[in-house]
Amino acid sequence: MRKEEKIALAEEISKEMKNYRTVGIVDLHKIPTREFKEIRKALSEFAKLKVIKKSALKFASEKAGEDFKKLLELNPNQFAILFSNEEPFSLFKKISSITSETYAKENDVAEEDIWIYAGPTQIKAGPSISEFARLRIPAGVEGGFIAVKKDTQVAKKGDRISKELAALLRKLNIKVRKVRLNVLGLLYDGTLYTKETLNLIFEYPKLLIQAYQNALNLSVNVGYPTKENINILISKCYLKAKALENLVMKNE
Repeated sequence: MRKEEKIALAEEISKEMKNYRTVGIVDLHKIPTREFKEIRKALSEFAKLKVIKKSALKFASEKAGEDFKKLLELNPNQFAILFSNEEPFSLFKKISSITSETYAKENDVAEEDIWIYAGPTQIKAGPSISEFARLRIPAGVEGGFIAVKKDTQVAKKGDRISKELAALLRKLNIKVRKVRLNVLGLLYDGTLYTKETLNLIFEYPKLLIQAYQNALNLSVNVGYPTKENINILISKCYLKAKALENLVMKNE
């Protein structure tokens, strides 16, 4: 990139940072081009992405200001700059919900259980049927094509996908790998929110539910009545009263 282009890029970044309240760095490493285009189109309603070459990065950072340098400290590999007027947590949640599916690769971790369902395939009968056998998928030949005889679970959530399974899933045109933008950080009104901080938007609801359950259990155990636990306490008292009644009647 020529010096004039670098200057223009730096000026553009500086201008956009003034026009948008939230600026972020997105790492594009390992995101296929087709899937990136799909995701980019989906988030265009509330955010703007600009892909920048690393060769222009240092020059742009010197001209774009100190706030932009905070983002560069996150050390992205292959990246894009994100601009939006949404506040960081709601923006991060929206971006995280946008996915594009692609083929799994060897050693990918299954995000959910993977099944191959019974029915005909588009794979012609031949040596490929041995691939089904190696993966313990019941299969036969119907009309010159391989057909799966029984719904078969080939991986559980959390399993690493083998080379053989990845190859067969591709042949069957089954896409199980979900591609998301990797947001490293968002700068909002001068404050940097790292990915770890932004992820709290998914953790807080779990923590609140757990805290509520713990408080409810404690109030029931000590017999402290509240509108949330009164029905439980009444049921508990009733059961104790019935047990006591049965004990008295037995002794009589």
